[in-house]
Amino acid sequence: MQKTVLVTGSAKGIGAATIIKFAQNGYNVVINYLNSEEKALSLKKYVEENYKVKALLIKADVSKESDVKKMLEIILQNFETIDCIVNNAAITIDDEYYNKKEEDFNKVMQTNLTGTFLVCKHFGKVMVKQKSGNIINISSTNGIDTPETYSIDYNASKAGIISLTNSFAAALAPHVRVNTVAPGWTATENVLEMDPKYLESEKQYILLNRFGKPEEIANAIYFLASDEASYITNSLIRVDGGLK
Repeated sequence: MQKTVLVTGSAKGIGAATIIKFAQNGYNVVINYLNSEEKALSLKKYVEENYKVKALLIKADVSKESDVKKMLEIILQNFETIDCIVNNAAITIDDEYYNKKEEDFNKVMQTNLTGTFLVCKHFGKVMVKQKSGNIINISSTNGIDTPETYSIDYNASKAGIISLTNSFAAALAPHVRVNTVAPGWTATENVLEMDPKYLESEKQYILLNRFGKPEEIANAIYFLASDEASYITNSLIRVDGGLK
C-alpha cells in the first residue's frame, strides 16, 4: 500500500521540492496551498505525469482550525492513512521591529506557529490511533540564532516550532516520531527576489560559501521520514552549509 504525505505550503520552494522527493519515493502526495494556485496545479500535473502516485490538491489556511480539520477530512476520504506530515507553511512580513504592526506580528505567528500546532494536534490524533506516523516541522536557523532584527516575529515563530516539536514528540510517542529541520539560507524563489548584493554578502557567513538548494532541504526531510531514521525523534537537523 502506498504511503501518503501532506506538505503544507507546498506550491513552491522547499515545499514543492519536498513533494517531488516523496513522490520519487512512491508516496501519494497532498499539495497544500493558500494563494499560489497556478503553481500548485502545475506541481500536481508534474508529479502525476512523472511518478506513479496520486497528487491531491487542497486549498487551506493552516492558521484556521476549521480549514485544518476540513483538510484532514478530505485526506482521509481519499487515502486510507496519513503517514507523514511536513509542516512547511510559513510567511514573513519583514520590517524593523519599531515599524512592525501588531496585526502583522500576529499574522506571522498564527501562520507559522499556530498553524504548525493545529496540524500537529489534529493529524497527530489520527496517527496515534493508527499507531504510526511521522511529523517533520520546518523551523529555521533564525529560530536558533536570531540576529536579524527585521524578522523578529519570524524568528520567534521558528523558535516556537522547535519547542512545539519537543512537546509533540513526547505527546505522540511511542508510535509517532516528531522532528525538526532547520534550513539556513536556501535559494528559493522568494529569496532570489531579494537584493543580489545583500545575498552575496551573506555567503561569507556560510562555510560552504553558497546557499542551499530546495532539493537539499527536501533530502533531509525525507531522511527523517524514512525507516533509516527509525530511532530518531525529538531531534533537530540543521541544513545550513555550516552557517557561522
